[in-house]
Amino acid sequence: MKDEYGLTLKQRRFADFYLETGNATESYVNAGYGTKKGKGAESESFKILRKPSIQAYIQKISAEKDSERIASQDEVLQFLTSVMRGETSEEIIGFSMHGETLRADKKPNLKDQVKAAELLGKRYLLFTEQQKIDLTNRLIFEDNIPESD
Repeated sequence: MKDEYGLTLKQRRFADFYLETGNATESYVNAGYGTKKGKGAESESFKILRKPSIQAYIQKISAEKDSERIASQDEVLQFLTSVMRGETSEEIIGFSMHGETLRADKKPNLKDQVKAAELLGKRYLLFTEQQKIDLTNRLIFEDNIPESD
């Protein structure tokens, strides 16, 4: 019986182990295809890994994991905007003279806000100077070095 990706249970286990370890031979053994690692397991594991349905599943799951771990362009721009506007804060922890833990929220300082504005400005090309360069002149190279005897 195959799943929504067109994989059997054993193929799905192989692909999941491969996503975890990155090792095709180890995934082959752990998925229940064989009991020993060796030349046969190695070549068979790469045959399974090359199947289009397995590759499609691995790529889809990898992309999903990456989207969870890696900030998107919009997320980065939203964060920089919130810092620039002073909408974010960070928790500062300190201690009183009596040893008590003190916590306070601190807004971004002006230096951090300017840096966020600068990064946003670079993204939107707000600080580039446009210069017109005339490339109609030609360079002529002359070989006028005298030959030595």
